Amino acid sequence: MIRWDVEGYEVVFTTRAGGVSEGPYESLNLGRKSGDDVERVDENRRLACAAIGADVERLALNHQVHSARVLQARAGRRDAEADGLWTDEPRLPVLALSADCLPIVLVRTGSSRPAVAVLHAGWRGLLAGVVGSGVAALGEEGLAAAIGPGIGPCCYEVGEDVAAPFRERFGEDVVRSGRVDMWTSAERALRAAGIESPVRLDRCTSCEPETFFSHRRDRGRTGRQGVLAYVA
Repeated sequence: MIRWDVEGYEVVFTTRAGGVSEGPYESLNLGRKSGDDVERVDENRRLACAAIGADVERLALNHQVHSARVLQARAGRRDAEADGLWTDEPRLPVLALSADCLPIVLVRTGSSRPAVAVLHAGWRGLLAGVVGSGVAALGEEGLAAAIGPGIGPCCYEVGEDVAAPFRERFGEDVVRSGRVDMWTSAERALRAAGIESPVRLDRCTSCEPETFFSHRRDRGRTGRQGVLAYVA
């Protein structure tokens, strides 16, 4: 796991290491709909939550649909169609899954009302405005953000149907040689929403098969990592 140290919160970007799944899902696969044995996935979720002192029974996550929708988390709810969750409730863990798309976390800083949001941001979600929805959900100035591991500009080849709107939305330089730079696009979306210095991990899920699941590299037969967080 990759920890983001931010006062008042527990935040980790998970990797594929440290779980019980086997084969293409080895080993910390958090995706129940990935094709893996769901009992193993549930144990992996328990292990991930235990690593940051969270109660897996309270874990909230969405049925992700590549939208800009961000919902307030409810303990144990996992079926709403959305791509972001936020909460100001202490010790309520929220999870956004990914396997090339970007996991993004937002937190309120310097506030008497701490809150956290986790986002699943693929190319559709970035263009639809999921970052802005996440910032609006927290609703205060003084936010910080971190962009987790996702497919990098080294590997993310796209057609002109994707490249053109990315150029228009985020700048000509986010597409080079038919490859989209999702990291820079997400950073610019965060800055446009008022977050001055978002943290970027710049870890490519496709380039690191021993560390990360990658939907594109593994042709769809793979697990899911994600960002897991709560207000401490």
